Amino acid sequence: MRVLTLVEHEVAGPTDGSLRALTFARMLGCREPIAVLFGEPAPETMAVLGQYGVKDAFVVRGGGLDGYAPLGWARVLAGLAGLSPAEDGGAGAGGAGAGAAGTGPVGAVLAPGTDHGNEVLAHLGAVTALPMIANCFEVLPAGNGGAGEGGGSGLRLSRQRWGGSLIEEAVVEVAPALLTVATDAVAPVSVTPDGSAAVPTVHEHSPSLSPTDLGVRAEESREHAGGVSLASAKVVVSGGRGVGGPEGFLAVEQLAELLGGAVGVSRVVTSLGWRPHTEQVGQTGTRVTPDLYVACGISGAIQHLAGCQSARHMVAINTDPDAPIMSRADYAVIGDVNAVLPALVAALQARKASG
Repeated sequence: MRVLTLVEHEVAGPTDGSLRALTFARMLGCREPIAVLFGEPAPETMAVLGQYGVKDAFVVRGGGLDGYAPLGWARVLAGLAGLSPAEDGGAGAGGAGAGAAGTGPVGAVLAPGTDHGNEVLAHLGAVTALPMIANCFEVLPAGNGGAGEGGGSGLRLSRQRWGGSLIEEAVVEVAPALLTVATDAVAPVSVTPDGSAAVPTVHEHSPSLSPTDLGVRAEESREHAGGVSLASAKVVVSGGRGVGGPEGFLAVEQLAELLGGAVGVSRVVTSLGWRPHTEQVGQTGTRVTPDLYVACGISGAIQHLAGCQSARHMVAINTDPDAPIMSRADYAVIGDVNAVLPALVAALQARKASG
């Protein structure tokens, strides 16, 4: 199966969610997924893609796509996958011809299950009248019930629903399948752990889009983006109502910086206007998969836990020993976060100063 994969990238390289999507492409039986990138990728990005089996990468430049344009991105993916708009009787009728840029017919179009990935594939489904299945994490063996019971064939998948509290088995009986990959359930696995893979062949792609396709566009600059991305951070230090107010996040920021991590927050913090929504961790925010998650003054509502449950290790700091998050943590510190955090920051700063 040939698989076209949308790859989100930053200055440091492909995002963690994109690497999981490329791993899922191999789970579908695709040994060499085709990558699609919008904007100029860093050299590190292309090197990492090679380690995940990518041999061909389409880099989209120009055409008004300097920033994020969900419908425009969807139109580009449709063209690369050889899909015609539904109103033209193409993909909506089940057809999938040769790719406009030489990709050939594809069996699936993948994207990471991020805000961008889900939105772009939803637009792709709308313009092609193909179903879009979100937050997939497993490919089921053929003949495991479902489509096979009626003698038909189809791609059998498991996906997350309701923040991961419900697992659904889905069958896709049309091609190509439009899938996003759960960012917290598929571990990224390279094909060459030693980093010896060849750099993919880059194909320049400059699409021609209509003003309607670019009607919604967000100007973004990876070059000037500061800090560590919340979605791909290896360490996340999150604050909740228990920090007391906006000023309480100074210690949260200091700890995150000392640990080389990113700052996260609970939903109530954004609702109170203390911090921006872009930092929210949870079912309606960002799902994180760090090696270490430090929850500071967060009680642990189920919506928040849905966003951090895939952390390898969790430390919770709270005055309430019965808070839900304390039972989910590997290490629990019972105390006032406004006393614990400054002491922890001071200890780390002293250790750093001593070399």
